[in-house]
Amino acid sequence: QVQLVESGGGSVQSGGSLRLSCAASGYTYRRYCMAWFRQAPGKEREGVAAIDSDGTTSYTDSVKGRFTISQDNAKNTLYLQMNSLKPEDTAMYYCAASSGWCLLTLNPSAYAYWGQGTQVTVSS
Repeated sequence: QVQLVESGGGSVQSGGSLRLSCAASGYTYRRYCMAWFRQAPGKEREGVAAIDSDGTTSYTDSVKGRFTISQDNAKNTLYLQMNSLKPEDTAMYYCAASSGWCLLTLNPSAYAYWGQGTQVTVSS
């Protein structure tokens, strides 16, 4: 059974940094995509960053140059380093993983497994 558990969320002031982690268990696919999504109250879920098993990455325009997605295969952990945070980054952040090979994408329909989320709040 695949489990994704996020951690690292919190409250920071504008301009601050946070690093989110997503620990994966029971996930044995060798070819895959993993991603971070976020959802603010009253808004649709938005793809933030994605990475595939080759290490290729993709970012939504609003976070390019500020966020970095990475993975530690030895620890089965996905990370999202968030710098220069802005109040508009405030949201629940979710980790997601595909069920096998995927074409790298920020479309949530491509992801079969989801974590419970971790809250990020950025104050001005």
